[in-house]
Amino acid sequence: MSLYPTLEDMKVDHMMKAQMQAESPYFTPQPFVLPEPMAPSAPAFDPSPSGPIYPSLGDYMGLDLSNKMIENNVPEYTVSTKANMTVSTPAETPRAVPNMVAPLSGQSLGLQRAHVTNGIRELTLCKDKNGRVGLRVHSVNNGIFVCLVSQESPAALAGLRFGDQILSVNEECVAGYTMDQVHKLFRNADVNGIKVVVRDRPFERTVTMHKDSSGCIGFQFKNGKIIALVKDTSAARNGLLIDHQILEINGKNVVGLKDKQITTEIENGGDIITVTVIPSYIYDHMVKKMSSSLLKTLMDHSVPDV
Repeated sequence: MSLYPTLEDMKVDHMMKAQMQAESPYFTPQPFVLPEPMAPSAPAFDPSPSGPIYPSLGDYMGLDLSNKMIENNVPEYTVSTKANMTVSTPAETPRAVPNMVAPLSGQSLGLQRAHVTNGIRELTLCKDKNGRVGLRVHSVNNGIFVCLVSQESPAALAGLRFGDQILSVNEECVAGYTMDQVHKLFRNADVNGIKVVVRDRPFERTVTMHKDSSGCIGFQFKNGKIIALVKDTSAARNGLLIDHQILEINGKNVVGLKDKQITTEIENGGDIITVTVIPSYIYDHMVKKMSSSLLKTLMDHSVPDV
């Protein structure tokens, strides 16, 4: 237990005294009578203490904590007076969200769009008029992963997403293949009926968070990479991690977008935001052989259907 009362305790004490003084003309307090104890195990409590419970704000541990001093030195606090009570209140009080824990988000459209199952599905692709499927892949740990899906391409229309693992093309297992070998399989495939089996984004996960009253969820990012978390915010309480790359906001791919554009997606995403992330070292490995201009100009940013 602390030797000194907290500043908040002292303020509450002063508020109670001021309220009692304001109400004193309207009622007469009844005398306090203690019931006769049957078997007391401690000294009787004296209901009328001789002095104040707490020292004045000006005497708190020898510091000058008057309202004027607080107003001059703590600009984020404003001083308001009402009914003979002077109370220092924060300029902004966070919206009441219990513990900022993950929300009950079963009805969240963004969470449904961002849902990562890690399950296996089969897709049927075709080629466009230029003989392409609109897909680029990269090898990671002897697996083949999607690192680019072009806008309005057959791959985008089929629902392929950044980070999907390709397991087979036309029943040919691609485990251990190089990027060039898989691209050659697609080039040599027929125009229609290309059977592709994929595992849904095995390296990715989603984190659902609340915004606070200022519209923030509590993390900072640079070039799409999360670099810092704010203590006791929704991001920290819900398990977001640094050194992770942001791939999607509410299910919408943001790879290749500028930080300002990602921020706009977060601002326009509602009070509950679902972020899809991947460890940065895996992301960097997947895109290291691609020009950044390809990600910025070709990547599909459409909103998935649910």
